[in-house]
Amino acid sequence: MKIIILDDYMNSINKLDCFKMLDGHEVEILNYYEENPSVLSEKIKDAEVLVLTRERTQISEALLSELPNLKLISQTGKISNHLDLAACNKYKVAVAEGVGSPVAPSELTWALIMNTTRLIPQAVEGMKQGKWQTTIGTAINGKTIGIWGYGKIGSRIAKYAKAFDANVLIWGSESSREKAEKDGYEAAASKADFFSRSDIVTIHLRLVPATMGIVKKEDLALMKPTAAFINTARFELVEEGALLSSLKEGRPGYAGLDVYEKEPIYQPTYEFLNMPNVVCTPHIGYVEKQGYELYFGKAFENIVKFAAGSPENIINPEVL
Repeated sequence: MKIIILDDYMNSINKLDCFKMLDGHEVEILNYYEENPSVLSEKIKDAEVLVLTRERTQISEALLSELPNLKLISQTGKISNHLDLAACNKYKVAVAEGVGSPVAPSELTWALIMNTTRLIPQAVEGMKQGKWQTTIGTAINGKTIGIWGYGKIGSRIAKYAKAFDANVLIWGSESSREKAEKDGYEAAASKADFFSRSDIVTIHLRLVPATMGIVKKEDLALMKPTAAFINTARFELVEEGALLSSLKEGRPGYAGLDVYEKEPIYQPTYEFLNMPNVVCTPHIGYVEKQGYELYFGKAFENIVKFAAGSPENIINPEVL
């Protein structure tokens, strides 16, 4: 089959061990992101299979209507609102879901917490400029780590916090809070209680219509001037413009970000990048060798089984 893999910024996918699974198929890899659907459709019009690198490219009806040969979309991880499933059904395109792992995003979240509180990037930059001991950060020990969303990632963050002798405060759905309490953690009495008491707030929610902009400007305004806001989930979970203006106003005092309103970001002038109290990483929460082998291994396995006539993990089997 003619397989096209989208958005491989680092030209890394063909170097994975699991890439050998596609031997015998015609594979093309696009090492860039193409925002314009008309330009993209022209480049991938011959594709029978598309492999999506998480949620980078929007799969819309307008795009699908220009892909007459497309039979399968193999997703790394679970689908989200980047993919119009109804349009896939209309054009008889099967969608195979992959697997996910909380390990890499949890570790990246904790790394951002450490870097944001200890001001490590700022200290490194100072040394590069010939300076010595330019910052005084703060320890995690004794802090209150506020975790919004006690799922696979949030629960791992709670364990990390416990290992660092920090206090854990959970907010989220009623079932989420109940589960956290059963595990020995404290649930916040209210959202206001959660934001006002936390020294670090980290959010771990799926982006669905109900969670879009769920973190409000008034929530952030309750945070301490010494507190940090960490987001490795989705930027759209925060009300538009709220984080930038809140940081400028000093509540919270710091932020660690791995996600942004529009990706990728190539502009050195991007405002968050130029704020001394913000640590930015380029959406690498899941970008890790073992994670890539897992994600792409399952995506490629789904393609091989589809091509062999025994499709698995198809979320819209009615199109087969």
